Amino acid sequence: MPSDEVIALHPAESGMQLGRALLHALHNAGISVLYQDRELKTVWARNMRAPWVSDTADGNGILPAAQVDRIGAAKRDVIASGNPQRLEISVPAEDGFRWFQVWVDADHGDGGTVQGVVTTMVETTDQKRREQTLTTLLREVSHRSKNLLAIIQSIATQTGRYSDGIADFLTRFRGRLQSLASSQDLVTSSNWRGAALRELVSGQVGRNGVDPSHGLRFRGANPYLNPNAALHIGLAMHELAVNSVSYGALSRADGFVEVTADLDTVAGGPALSLTWAEAIPASDIEHSQKRFGSVALERVVPASLNGTATLEIMPGRLDYRLVVPHGNFETE
Repeated sequence: MPSDEVIALHPAESGMQLGRALLHALHNAGISVLYQDRELKTVWARNMRAPWVSDTADGNGILPAAQVDRIGAAKRDVIASGNPQRLEISVPAEDGFRWFQVWVDADHGDGGTVQGVVTTMVETTDQKRREQTLTTLLREVSHRSKNLLAIIQSIATQTGRYSDGIADFLTRFRGRLQSLASSQDLVTSSNWRGAALRELVSGQVGRNGVDPSHGLRFRGANPYLNPNAALHIGLAMHELAVNSVSYGALSRADGFVEVTADLDTVAGGPALSLTWAEAIPASDIEHSQKRFGSVALERVVPASLNGTATLEIMPGRLDYRLVVPHGNFETE
């Protein structure tokens, strides 16, 4: 005996009790059921809700005409063939669309002829939206992964070009990958929204063995960077911090760097003006000028953000200024 049939009823149970129980089950599950004869006249309906509810006898409710035609054609095909049909339909709603699964089954008489059709409607809007959200997220992950791989490829190429040997390459490349991973951690912890500028700068300085509370003086705005901006500005901060720890202000116990973030009003929205300034020994002016660090700071990072940058290394001082246009960040 099929598992969906009632095997036996307790003597105390009645068909009426079973019917009431099934109606409660339909209501709780949000399932609507419609029975129509061969002429598609409604015989009975249970738990009918919008968009199925209607004051007319055709049972089509307030569905769009195109969906009415689809369901009607499916019912007529079931009556003619006796084979069930399954449809997925969408109905316009205030917040987008409502989605439904519709099953149309034949009601066979004792002689096997089709004497009516049973239409079962189940709303699947929440499931559909979850599927759409998951699809969107997977596409976003794929897109971001490709961008990340492109960044890594660029880092590898430029690091190799400005390295003195394999050992030098591995040291520099490993540091840059770890910097990228650190920025990526901030991005993923925010559900891909991005990262706050102050937290990003502090993290990159702190990665190099510097206590940001002493070695970093951050002033100004603290915008929220989008993922792409977070990765590239994080790379710029890494290059500046590594250079400073090796040759600049952070190589001294009492040294510090000043990072200032200003929001300037320009056409199209505010622009972020980010400045890194530090005192450096005059004997180390030439350091970094022929390394990937300066290429990343002056070319790679600003180009990736559609911005501009200047790096000035002069006797006793290093100044880096990056201008990031609106669209790369959000202001609180």
